[in-house]
Amino acid sequence: MKLIDAHVHLSDLEYSGHIDELIADAKSSGVSALVTNSMDLKTCQNDVKLAEKCPGLVYAALGIHPWNVNVLKENELEETLDFIQKQKSAIKAVGEIGLDYKYETVWEKQLMVFDKMLHLAETLDLPVIIHSRGTTDKIVEMLPSYRVKRVLLHWFSHPMSALEKVIDNGYFITEGPPLTYSAGIREVVEKVPLQNFLTETDGPVTYWKRPFNGQLTKPSYIRNVVEAAAEIKKMPLEEVVEQIAKNFETFFNLKLN
Repeated sequence: MKLIDAHVHLSDLEYSGHIDELIADAKSSGVSALVTNSMDLKTCQNDVKLAEKCPGLVYAALGIHPWNVNVLKENELEETLDFIQKQKSAIKAVGEIGLDYKYETVWEKQLMVFDKMLHLAETLDLPVIIHSRGTTDKIVEMLPSYRVKRVLLHWFSHPMSALEKVIDNGYFITEGPPLTYSAGIREVVEKVPLQNFLTETDGPVTYWKRPFNGQLTKPSYIRNVVEAAAEIKKMPLEEVVEQIAKNFETFFNLKLN
C-alpha cells in the first residue's frame, strides 16, 4: 500500500531528534513518500539534506512561508532564491509559499515574496505548494497570470466557491487528519474529484481529537486520512490509495518506489 504525505515539515524544531523515529514510522505504515516543506533559508538547506539522506522516500519542497516574511533577515530572500536555483535537480516543488491574512501588517511584503517565488517556479518549471489561510479567493484569482502548471492548495478549507475554480483550473488540494472529524473538511472532500486530491499530515501540527490525542504527529496518520476519504467517497480503500498515488506521481512528476 503506497500512502502519501504530500505536506509535512520535517525540519521544524518540534521534530528535532525525532527524524529517525518518523522515517521508521513511515516505512512500517506503508507511507511511500514524505514531501518536506521549507519555511525559510535554514529549513530549505536542511530539507535538501534530509532528501539526500532518504532518497526515494523524502522529497524536498523549498520556499519561504508567509509566516516568515515579517522575520526575514537582510538578504535572506535573495539568498533563498539563489539557493533554490542551485538545487533544481534535488527538489520537487516550490513550497510552502503563499499569503496569510493574519499578517496584514506586512501584506505588501507577502505579495512581493509570493510573486518572486511564483516566478522562480515558472523558471524552474516546478509545481507550487500553497498556503492560503483567509486568502484562497485572492490566490485563485492571481494564479492564472503566472505560467505555473501544477498547483497544490494545502489544507483547503473554504470558501466552497473557490473550490469550483480550483477544480476547473486542474489544481490539487490536500487534506489531513481533520478529515476524520471536521464536517467542513469532509464536505470539501465530498465535493472535490478524487483526481484532484492528495493527503497530508502537516506535521508537526498537533491534533487533539481522537484517535490522535495530542501525540507527536506521525506519517502513519495518513492511514486514518485515506480511510476517511474512502468512507466519504464510498469507494474501496485500495482504489482510493491507488488514485492518490497516481495523483502524487502526476503532480510531482516522479515515480514512486
